[in-house]
Amino acid sequence: MRRFAIAAILGLTAALPAAADTIRVGMSGGYFPFTFTRADELQGFEVDFLNAIGEETGDEIEFVTMSFSGLIGALDSGRIDTVANQITVTPEREARFTFTQPYVFDGAQVVVKAGNETEITGPESLKGRAVAVNLGSNFETLLRELPYSDEIEIRTYESNIAQDTALGRVDAFVMDRVSSGQVIAESPLPLALAGEPFSEIRNALPFRDDEEGRALRDRVDAAITTLKENGKLAEISEKWLNADVTQPAADAAETDG
Repeated sequence: MRRFAIAAILGLTAALPAAADTIRVGMSGGYFPFTFTRADELQGFEVDFLNAIGEETGDEIEFVTMSFSGLIGALDSGRIDTVANQITVTPEREARFTFTQPYVFDGAQVVVKAGNETEITGPESLKGRAVAVNLGSNFETLLRELPYSDEIEIRTYESNIAQDTALGRVDAFVMDRVSSGQVIAESPLPLALAGEPFSEIRNALPFRDDEEGRALRDRVDAAITTLKENGKLAEISEKWLNADVTQPAADAAETDG
């Protein structure tokens, strides 16, 4: 009888769902429309996306905001579990962290003061000019990979990147295409896109490359697959970006066609 009781208890325990973990997600809270604060509420594409992941995995999502330049260091030191701030997958980062599948596909974009887009028509027009990028972003690396990078004055910014471009303090800034379009649409500043996007960008969630980090990555990655298959990820993208940027351009064209 006692053995039966123990077996019954063990069976009941096995049937219970695992206790929810807390996933600490780092973000800047200052990168519209992906992560920003309005009316004292943190919101945006990344916020909805991570909350949707939590609903799929059963985990609690805790958002931790800090300067963008400090996010990777915070992940490395274990203060957060991942970063949701449009983190570009690069060989250098892949050597250091383990990534989920990409959930945003985009391209780098040159932005200038409105009226200057006929003079600066894309990355090839940046020779001899001062160009701003967000501190800690991959856009500085992209500019330094250009064959004429030694002719570009690259300036890194924590904030006011659009303002200084509109005021003529720098000639242009480089950001992802989606964010650039949203900044121009929302801002009273006179800004314009200069040329077409260059260099494909794949954004994904990074995790520490250890046993615990890889296990969490796998759980989150499975949730991303579900959100892609059930259309929730595309819905979040349309809500915040007025476009579905959650699949490669070629795949999107096939879907539209």
